[in-house]
Parts: sequence; structure tokens; C-alpha cells
Amino acid sequence: MRSLNYRVHAHPDATPIYQLTDRLHDGHTARVSVDGIAGTVASWLAEFGVLSPLAEDLEQTVREGHWAAAHAIADRLSVDVTIAV
Repeated sequence: MRSLNYRVHAHPDATPIYQLTDRLHDGHTARVSVDGIAGTVASWLAEFGVLSPLAEDLEQTVREGHWAAAHAIADRLSVDVTIAV
């Protein structure tokens, strides 16, 4: 089984696209570049009247490739983040 990092490094010229799934909105999904993660998650949270710096933290950990931390933050935000294929 290949890791998420393998997919990113397999095509170094390609900009990775990430699929975000909002677990609180019955599977609402979005495909975004790394620069769109915080804005997308923040807009989903805003629908509940919530502001959280964790949206920016999630974006930063994904940008840095720290997947264990990214998944831990995503879990607190009730979202899933994967590399879109």
C-alpha cells in the first residue's frame, strides 16, 4: 500500500488537490488546492456560527505534509481530508 506522500511525490509537477468531506453536513464535499482548505472549512463552520483557528492549522499541517497532525485536527473539526485522485 502506498502512502499519501507517495501520491504527492509521484507527480512533482502536479499541484495536489485535496478532497474535504464535512461530516456534519451529511457528506458535503469540496475539492480544493492546499490554499483553499482553511477557507472552505471556515465557511462550513460559519454555517454553525463557529469561528476556529483550527481551520488554518489544518491547512498548514497539510501543506507541511504532517498527516498524523492533519488528521487529528480534521477529526476535531469533523472533516475528512484526503488527496483527490
